[in-house]
Amino acid sequence: MADERRKGYDGTGPGAITPDGCAVEMYARLPLHGEPEVIAQALPAGARILELGCGVGRMTHPLIEHGFTVTAVDESAEMLARVRGARTVRSPIEHLDLGERFDAVLLASFLVHAGDPAVRRGLLEACRRHVADDGCVLLQREGEDWQDNVPRERPLGPDGLVRIASATPVGDGVNSVFVEYEFPDARWTQTFLSRPLTTAEFERALADARLTVDTYLTDDRVWVRARPTSA
Repeated sequence: MADERRKGYDGTGPGAITPDGCAVEMYARLPLHGEPEVIAQALPAGARILELGCGVGRMTHPLIEHGFTVTAVDESAEMLARVRGARTVRSPIEHLDLGERFDAVLLASFLVHAGDPAVRRGLLEACRRHVADDGCVLLQREGEDWQDNVPRERPLGPDGLVRIASATPVGDGVNSVFVEYEFPDARWTQTFLSRPLTTAEFERALADARLTVDTYLTDDRVWVRARPTSA
């Protein structure tokens, strides 16, 4: 993400904070909620995965344990330093061009909801550029009411708490989302821009990048498997 596209992104708390507001130590503490299993069930055994925006490797490591070969991409050197067992590449997602195709490309963490349509388009074009003709792209969406029911909170593991404190409209259909993460020994905040997408808007964005929905992998339609198209 170019510097001008980081406006509206911020983070506070102990340790390294990436330019888009992600706290490295906090992300290393976040528990999983079955995401690697959803991904594993959607792919053939031993698939080669390109993981875009891998962070500290929260999903990378269990996917490797499932027998997949992962190339993990992130813009943050501090994030990539936490990744083990995968080939790592430091790069903005939109600019990535490895000259390779993969069985699966993974775009998780709600990245498809980038506030700037040009950024979203660049993310999806990177997915299309790197997926094999017979491969797939796995995407994680926000739930369609994810930004409506705020403030709200939920536990993070045995002793943590995440609070979606606010989602404030800032124009052009974009919200500024403010999130608090609390643990007994530390507190972090993150502010980021997010564009809610209806199912129709999401599918239209995929079509613009020559991708089409193959199936929604979860009942809430948060996890999606898409396929490349020739048109």
